[in-house]
Amino acid sequence: MPYVITETCIGVKDKACVDVCPVDCIYEGPDQLYIHPDECIDCGACEPECPVTAIFPEEDVPANQKQFVQINRDVFKGDSPPTRPTR
Repeated sequence: MPYVITETCIGVKDKACVDVCPVDCIYEGPDQLYIHPDECIDCGACEPECPVTAIFPEEDVPANQKQFVQINRDVFKGDSPPTRPTR
């Protein structure tokens, strides 16, 4: 998984990252945004656009937020996966 959206996005969902994503791989869940692990092309355009510093390359996710790597993977496998963001 190239990039992961972590805890600081919960309740914020700013969507500046959505605007710069060239492949539309950022989806909206009830509480936060998620990056689809199979669609992300690892371009990094989203990371600097996040106003709450919630986006990290998988290998750089802070230790206290590592659970978001698995959360991000699992959310797309559930019964009600995130959808395309609304603007």
